Amino acid sequence: MPRLRLALNQIDATVGDLAGNAESVVRWTRHAAGQGAHLVAFPEMMLTGYPVEDLALRPSFVEASRAALASLATRLAEEGLGELPVVVGYLDRSATARPRYGQPAGAPQNAVAVLYGGEPVLTFAKHHLPNYGVFDEFRYFVPGDTMPVARVRGVDVALAVCEDLWQDGGRVPAARSARAGLLLSVNASPYERDKDDTRLELVRRRAREAGCTTAYLAMTGGQDELVFDGDSIVVDRDGKVVARAPQFTEGCVVLDLDLPLADTDAPAGVVDDGLLIDRVVLSEEPAPAADGPELSGGHAERLDDDEEVYSALVVGLRAYVAKNGFRSVLVGLSGGIDSALVAAIACDAVGAEHVHGVSMPSKYSSGHSLEDAVEMARRTGLHHRTVAIEPMFDAYMDALGLTGLAEENLQSRLRGTLLMALSNQEGHLVLAPGNKSELAVGYSTLYGDSVGAYGPIKDVYKTSVFRLAAWRNRAAGARGQVPPIPENSITKPPSAELRPGQVDTDSLPDYPVLDAILELYVDRDRGADEIVAAGYDRELVTRTLRMVDTAEYKRRQYPPGTKISPKGFGKDRRLPITNRWQERG
Repeated sequence: MPRLRLALNQIDATVGDLAGNAESVVRWTRHAAGQGAHLVAFPEMMLTGYPVEDLALRPSFVEASRAALASLATRLAEEGLGELPVVVGYLDRSATARPRYGQPAGAPQNAVAVLYGGEPVLTFAKHHLPNYGVFDEFRYFVPGDTMPVARVRGVDVALAVCEDLWQDGGRVPAARSARAGLLLSVNASPYERDKDDTRLELVRRRAREAGCTTAYLAMTGGQDELVFDGDSIVVDRDGKVVARAPQFTEGCVVLDLDLPLADTDAPAGVVDDGLLIDRVVLSEEPAPAADGPELSGGHAERLDDDEEVYSALVVGLRAYVAKNGFRSVLVGLSGGIDSALVAAIACDAVGAEHVHGVSMPSKYSSGHSLEDAVEMARRTGLHHRTVAIEPMFDAYMDALGLTGLAEENLQSRLRGTLLMALSNQEGHLVLAPGNKSELAVGYSTLYGDSVGAYGPIKDVYKTSVFRLAAWRNRAAGARGQVPPIPENSITKPPSAELRPGQVDTDSLPDYPVLDAILELYVDRDRGADEIVAAGYDRELVTRTLRMVDTAEYKRRQYPPGTKISPKGFGKDRRLPITNRWQERG
């Protein structure tokens, strides 16, 4: 059997940075060439970054992407890399699609090119376009209708893009019909909790359906709310894992694959789902036997569930800060569990020297909360200061005479104003500490604790906040480091401390019960009767769902934050603010 040395570049891309992304392609291609690779691959929409959203509808951006692709092909050849086939994703437009109602103007395409000999020798577009969750690809793209096959070193390599594997039909059975020796799918598949297991089973199943070795190359890094976790996978035709890349780590996986020689009578024409085989022959002669040892690509250990989620939160925040040009972040340190976890994530994401914490006590703040905030700063090394809000609070109260909820919210809004003032003065990015449980039921103050440019734990339920904090401390202890989060921040009853003796359970059910109901209603779209049938008190369910429904206006005004669940608040879940439908248990 011919041996094909495949290089899978599991790397990050920045949306809109065509020059920077092209430079990454050149740098990693040079690295792969040094490893003796015969075929080099990069993720979906590598040149433009992913997702480009409405940039896809700008003809200027589409043309810039096309020009960048041509320039990249030329540069690779000029640097002596022209005889090495490079698979790279970019934004293109269809030359054949006719204008019609419901189709994106200009017919943009989520496209992939094979660069060889200084030019794109094969181009194609994603066939299956996702239209669920965070994906709006029917809004932006028109589908491809070919089955691209590149013959490299005597091996027929069928090519696909992300959703082409996630959906039945299309390019997977077409790869079998084309008698491909390798199915290579390039992807920008966003992270979700437990998706690594789902992804592995998917790739195994598709390899068996395609009847050939299958390589699933994934992007890593972050873009706005989305995190890409890498986890690139190669399996043989029987579904056995050949290689697997680390999660949340940029790098190049190089491995040798023993693959069948291309069939000289391989079919042409139309195959499954009306796809037309588009075949290009780059090199017929199999590669000579390698001088050195066979490269296996490695098999990285999986992260456990809590480490996986925590890593996603760190990567998401780091990418947002770096890609938007910030150098430091600002956190309101209350001494509570939410701000403590956010501060720990921030220290891991950007370094403690770039994290600034502010304690903003009022007359209702407990002594232990102030002590816990100071202790957090001592343990991590983040910058800390204390600015009391009581003089400002007294001035407002003298002028307005507020009581009850208005008095409580005033304290939160003064803190929000103070944080934004420091942000403006010193240039820090303010982090909002709200968790998914609070956002779901509206247990937050607009222009108060919801102030910020990014919400690192926006998609993390309160019970998970406690679990992640405990995990982070255990992980530190296992490494011989000081646990970053004071134990008291984890063990004390949660409280906003806006009135004497206040605790969260004055207003909310116990978090384990609340989160279980929210997971059914928010994440799984279960109705009231279904939730009651699952064993929850009808009155509690009705009250909880009413809180969720009436808080939509608050969630719309909350900053973006890292998505870790199948249904985060934002693009995943789009409900009207003005809405008289209520679930009645």
